Amino acid sequence: MMKSDIRRQGIVDFLIDAGQASVDDLAARFGVSKMTVHRDLDELEESGVLRKVRGGASIQPSSLFESDFRYRQKQAAEEKQRLAAAAVAMVEPGQTVMIDDGSTAGGIARHLADLRPLTVISNNLAVIQELAGTGGINLITLGGQYSKKFHGFFGLLAEASLRSLRADVAFLSSSAILGASAFHQDQEVVQTKRLMMAAATRKYLLVDHGKFGRSALHFLTELTAFDTVFTGREPEPEMRKALDGAGVSLTVVAN
Repeated sequence: MMKSDIRRQGIVDFLIDAGQASVDDLAARFGVSKMTVHRDLDELEESGVLRKVRGGASIQPSSLFESDFRYRQKQAAEEKQRLAAAAVAMVEPGQTVMIDDGSTAGGIARHLADLRPLTVISNNLAVIQELAGTGGINLITLGGQYSKKFHGFFGLLAEASLRSLRADVAFLSSSAILGASAFHQDQEVVQTKRLMMAAATRKYLLVDHGKFGRSALHFLTELTAFDTVFTGREPEPEMRKALDGAGVSLTVVAN
């Protein structure tokens, strides 16, 4: 019989592709009882990698739960690439650029080699791996505790580093936009993002259009704190009206 830790990793891998699955499907797929699947899901939910829903499990976000980094990377991938390509125009050679843990903001990294020399500060392991060893990039990585779910570094060490650094430009992402405010499900992630904003002269938010009209547990910031908000599709008229009324600068990067 498959070991429980291997089976649980298999459940997570399956959900990263499928988004959600029923207990019956998982029991059949892994050749175990439904009771065993329930125990696996309880364990995985306690670890914060999925959430149990009626009759099964989901890795999709909710107001209390943010998805695994690998799942988020796959969502709206083409739109995120467009946003990164447009937002990098805000960077000039010689500047210091800060990039947060988000999969959307993280897409900036692949464009930065064209703007060398640069100093890049990040807690995003995907960004660090992309830029490590690249000539002309002075890479400053934020220490801290590694989060597999967010694929980045957080906690007291990361926060202490951010308080001692300054950047010309910061690129951030957020999991939910409601009205003219940004929200996130994880308080530690919120704290890191706020410190990045405080450390940067100019701040830009990159969010795919699916984030609008959603809320999450923790308030991050008003959108007016950003020099502009990049998104890939025009928001619904009522949403656009609320953003304009609040004085939010919105840049729509259409197809």
